[in-house]
Order: sequence, then structure tokens, then C-alpha cells
Amino acid sequence: MDKNMKIYIAILVLLFGIVLLTDKGKPKPIDWTPTYSVNDKIPFGLYILDQEFNGFFKKQKVKKISTETPYEYLDSQYDENENVENYKIKGTFINISEANNIDDQSMKEILYFVSHGNKAFLSMRAFPKLLLDSLKVELKTDFMPSENVSIWMANKKVSTKKYTFNTGLSDYFSKIDTLNTKVLGYQNSNKNKRQINFIEVPYKNGYVYLHTQPVAFTNYNLLKKDHYQYAENVLSYFTKGNIFWYTKSFNDKRISNSPMRYILSQPALKWAWYLALIGILIFMIFNAKRKQRIVPIIKPLENLTVDFTKTIGNLYYQEGDHANIIDKKIIYFLEKIRTDYLIDTSKLDDDFIAKLHHKTGKDEKDIQELIDLINHHRKSYHGSLEEDLIRINTAIEKILH
Repeated sequence: MDKNMKIYIAILVLLFGIVLLTDKGKPKPIDWTPTYSVNDKIPFGLYILDQEFNGFFKKQKVKKISTETPYEYLDSQYDENENVENYKIKGTFINISEANNIDDQSMKEILYFVSHGNKAFLSMRAFPKLLLDSLKVELKTDFMPSENVSIWMANKKVSTKKYTFNTGLSDYFSKIDTLNTKVLGYQNSNKNKRQINFIEVPYKNGYVYLHTQPVAFTNYNLLKKDHYQYAENVLSYFTKGNIFWYTKSFNDKRISNSPMRYILSQPALKWAWYLALIGILIFMIFNAKRKQRIVPIIKPLENLTVDFTKTIGNLYYQEGDHANIIDKKIIYFLEKIRTDYLIDTSKLDDDFIAKLHHKTGKDEKDIQELIDLINHHRKSYHGSLEEDLIRINTAIEKILH
């Protein structure tokens, strides 16, 4: 290992040490993202509810739906036999989420499931519009920063205790069908009167339960004083039949599956990783610059045949022996015809002209002109002029190019 390599490694180790020392002792920031995921231990996750869910429903079977949509699961449980036309399962469909995470097709399937004598419990801040329209319910949201909201059950036989939540938002039902809807819970704040936050709405042969405070089921509130009792009170309405819990949260699609997820989630490890990549890149750039060999310049071979031909041509031209040059041009032309087109050149007559015309596709008049010039040159007993050389060369070029 050379000296420069040791310097690079020492610099990288020093930078890593500085990052670790800077980050050491810093309290880890709390992630307040409302994921409502059963895998998250952050304040607004549902990890504790997931661990205690079977405790809430001790004598009931709990089925988690996480890889399918509600439509896909419930539709697969429908018996399409003409004599049955009912679901193979009975019980309560449950979903707890910060925002609406149910598509319209799934919502229709849930209502169809309810219509066959089942229940559905949805606790969220924003409900599907299709559901609100079907149940003739309207929802309203008031923003109350740093205000506590008192929440209690409407049925005193269930509980008479009020629980205080610091939610910052007050979601409640501003309009309900009073003839059919049963109020199960209320809330209020210092500035607001009593508001409805938990209702039971009959739908054909079943019931739909809507709850506007999903924060009551999060890790933060289940661990705070006696707030878990409120969650027990709400879930006490579903102690009969099996439970079908849709656990896919609104933010599940944002969770990375990358092997680097943990490293990138920790500030110190993330910056150490970035510094390592930058250091390797700098090392590669400078090291490649020092070790790159000079690429030699290879000169192409000279075409001596062309130079030789030019020299011979100049000698003939300087001698002024045009007849000799014409003879050699004719010899070259006839040899080319024999080689490329396999035509006999012993007789340059009309038959030869016709064959050359068909095989080359050249104008028959141009071929006739060239043959006439060649025959005239061969019969001439006088020295050829430069003009004769030019005419024959031009005629040959027309045929060969």
C-alpha cells in the first residue's frame, strides 16, 4: 500500500469519526408521521393495537387482510351458488386509518357484505364519499391548535368516563339521518359544544359504525394513562362474530423495500455512506488520472500503389505519347469487361454492344460511341492527339461508373 493510499484512508476514517462524534448524544427525533401501520412503533402507528388486538377479542377469530383489497378478499368469500347467494363468513369488517384508504369498488363490496347481516367499523378522519352519500351523513373538520378534546361514550352503561385527547383536529358528524342513525359517542373542546364522533347506521340487514377519532387506537394514546379503556369501549360493540381487520395503511406504499433502508433512515449512517461514496469517487478520479497510460499514435500505412501509378502516369503524360496511354486505357477497359461481365472482347461488333448494354444497363448510344472510338483508334495510322485521349477516357468513364 503506497503513501497516497494511506492518506486517503486516514482522511475517510477521520471524516467518519467527526460525523459519529457530532451525532453522538443527539436525541433521536420523534417521527410524528400518522402512518397507522401495524409495523410502526412510532407515536401514530398501530403496533401496540396489533399486539393487543387478540386480547380485545378473546373469544373471536381475527383475520388480518394486508395483501389484498377489501374487494378482493370479500369477493373471494362470496358463495355464488344459486341456492345460497351469501357470504361464507360472518362478522365485522374493521379499518383504522388516518385518511380514506379504501377504493370505491371495495367500499361497494363492504356495503354489500353489511347488507347480508354483517357489520363494518371504520375509524378515520376522511371517509369515502360513496359511503357518506349512501348513509346520508356529512362530516366536518375544525382545526384547533394546542386544544384538548374531551371524548366520551353516549351509552352510560358502556362507560361514563370522559377521556382527554390532544388531537389538534376536531372531526365530527355535522349531519346525520336522525330517524335511523344511533349516536354512540360525543366529543367537545373548550370552545365547541358537544359534537357527534361515533355513530351506528343501519344498512339493509346489517350495521355500519363510523368513528372520527382513529388517534385513540395509536401507540401514543394506548400507552397514555387510561386511554386504552376508551379503545376497549369502542371495540366492545363488536364482540360477536369473527373480525376481519384491513391492516394496509395509507402510507404503506411509501415504505421502501431497499436493503439500504435502515442505513438511509439513520442520519449518522446515511452521511457515513454518502461520504464513503464521495471518497471512493474522488480516489478513482485522481488515481485514474495518475495511472492512465499514454495512447500511442499509430500512423496508417501509406498506399504506395497509388503513388507508383501517379508517377507512371506523369511519365507518360510528360513524354506526350498519347497513343500508348490510349492503348493501355483500352486494355484495362476490355479486361474489366471480361472479368466483371464475362463477355468475349475479341470482336467489338453489334453483338458485343448489345450484350454489354444488357449486362451493364448503360445507354446503348454511349456504348456505341465508345466502341466507335476504340475501332477508329485501332485503324488509325496517325499519332493520336490529346483530344482523342480525353474523348476515349470520358467515354470509358461513362460505362464503368
